Amino acid sequence: MTIPTFTAARFWAISFTAGLLAVLLTGCDLMGISNEPDPNGPSLESVVQEPTREKIANVAVGVESGMRTDLNLYLTNVSMIGREVYRFSASEPRFTSELLGSGSAVLDNNTFYITRPWAERYRVIRNAEIMLEALDNAPDGLFTAEEIAGYRGFADTIIAYQLLLNANLVFENGIRVDVSAEEVGPVVPYTDALDAIAARLDQGAAQLDNAGADFAFPLSEGFDSFDAPATFREFNRALAARVAVYQGDYPQALTVLDETFLDDEAPLDQGVYHVFSTAPGDIVNPWFINPQQSGNLLAAHPSFVEDIARDSEGAIIDARVDKVVAREETFEQVGLRSEWGFFVYPSQVAPIPILRNGELLLIRAEASIQEDDFATAVADLNTVRAAAGLPAYDGPETGASDARGADAAVATAMGMVYWVACP
Repeated sequence: MTIPTFTAARFWAISFTAGLLAVLLTGCDLMGISNEPDPNGPSLESVVQEPTREKIANVAVGVESGMRTDLNLYLTNVSMIGREVYRFSASEPRFTSELLGSGSAVLDNNTFYITRPWAERYRVIRNAEIMLEALDNAPDGLFTAEEIAGYRGFADTIIAYQLLLNANLVFENGIRVDVSAEEVGPVVPYTDALDAIAARLDQGAAQLDNAGADFAFPLSEGFDSFDAPATFREFNRALAARVAVYQGDYPQALTVLDETFLDDEAPLDQGVYHVFSTAPGDIVNPWFINPQQSGNLLAAHPSFVEDIARDSEGAIIDARVDKVVAREETFEQVGLRSEWGFFVYPSQVAPIPILRNGELLLIRAEASIQEDDFATAVADLNTVRAAAGLPAYDGPETGASDARGADAAVATAMGMVYWVACP
């Protein structure tokens, strides 16, 4: 077996062959694939009809890379609506009007902050489906059965993850879960979408069970320790645990957690990440903005510091305060005010987490509370608290008391606002 090797620049540059795989959304009803000539990459017809090992590996690289596109808009949406940050742009007032419900403003279902992250998630899904189609057309002997299972397990996992992001973005409005054919499937309700996503993750896990020791394609350093079928399956099962909690199936969440990378002794930030670089052809972290900047900035919601844990003398004792910095000039625009700059990502190459050990601990805490296992829940919450420098929880151990704290933590960790719940 030969795994293609790439320089860092070429690894990510592969994904920017936009003429190769581009999803077109006309309103909400049509999806198609553009097949315009691309001088920098193979044509769509070439990939599907004349697949080679390198072509299909290139598509896999592009699938991972594409997950990062417009991720900043997704995070802006959930963070603004969740009152975690203020995103201010002098050239784009809709961040502080429509996303915050200012005055009579309402969310627009046909504007950039919805359509762009929505379309990019489906672009990744269709690219993964095209990769699967190319595999179906691969001549006998081009791949081993294990290599094909590895591709399929990878594709199923990423497709499920991208569907989950869109499902959470629009919630009860529903999403399309079938976009593999020329005629895409119907919009299904949120609960049905979660069922389909869980099933897709299970399908991917079964493929990964038969995928051998190595993938036939490379993954970025964001998947360090999760870049082989067996360890990638742990990531798949971690996503499945997240979905099970969304479904309210707490016994299933606890069962699936046993197959993840959950580790009481490991760092909370151990996990899977989107990575960035300044290499030619790559992109930098799109959510990095100098916290002292004016005019175009991310400011932390003031409640983050106002409500943070303090000692009896009023001194902050929660180490997560380092996720913000005091601004040299107080931000104050359109009735919004904050003295704190957002500093979760301290550089333009800082990684953005997809799923971490800290979230798995919080998932187990939430599921344990729902199953009346308060000892496990308190232990997990205390692991997170200790990492932040906080004292152990010493309040009552009942469903009502523990659930309030754990629900808030899980909602933060699982709602794609990655910066509060865990150090």
